[in-house]
Amino acid sequence: MKKTIVIADEDKNILEEIKAKFTDDNYEVVATCSSGDELIKLVKEYTPDFVIMDIVLTGCDGFKVLECLKDQKSNIVIHSSLSMDGFINKAISLGAKYYCIKPFDLNTLKDRINDMSQPKGVNNTYFNSKTNNHIEEKITNIFITVGIPAHIKGYQFLREAIKLAIANPEIINSITKKLYPTIAEKYDTSSSKVERAIRHAIEVAWNRGKIENINNLFGIKVYSSNEKPTNGEFIALVADKMLIEGA
Repeated sequence: MKKTIVIADEDKNILEEIKAKFTDDNYEVVATCSSGDELIKLVKEYTPDFVIMDIVLTGCDGFKVLECLKDQKSNIVIHSSLSMDGFINKAISLGAKYYCIKPFDLNTLKDRINDMSQPKGVNNTYFNSKTNNHIEEKITNIFITVGIPAHIKGYQFLREAIKLAIANPEIINSITKKLYPTIAEKYDTSSSKVERAIRHAIEVAWNRGKIENINNLFGIKVYSSNEKPTNGEFIALVADKMLIEGA
């Protein structure tokens, strides 16, 4: 059965591009609009599997929409030019499952929605569906906090590495022999490309200067601006934090 989608955006060109991307054997776009008020009505009428929406909408804005739809079962995905941490964190706190910054890559957006579309028991190899969704949300929030953008390839690889380390903490001791090859096999690439992409994702976070966010996240001063963790150190640090918090 096809997954249903409602799309909301004031830019008709973007709206049509997203609609075309999700018009296939797996998805059906049941409605589109540019108004927040209309979006609320459409979601309550169709109860779609996914809502893809901008924050800036005619009438009530996306934050108001999120507040009004908090009891709905739809997975809400935000695409917006609003890139400040405050906007992103507010959207996530109000129930958005994913937040991507315009201009965004449609293939990446579809990859994320494909991940969320997996049926129970198939969401990934390591966790059941409920646990996986919880872990996905926590990792997304951590990546937003430390400044790792969703459109780069390392985001996906790093997320997978953290999930592997949570499921099997010992794998961090075999990062080149087991962890990278496992991710490479899943995404049909090479271990060296996985390693480079993860390293690039960490470098982007450090270059954005969000060191204080990172230290605040872990509750202690882990790094200074002159220090940068290795791939293994960062993966282990995030995985350990999530395990301690009951991931």
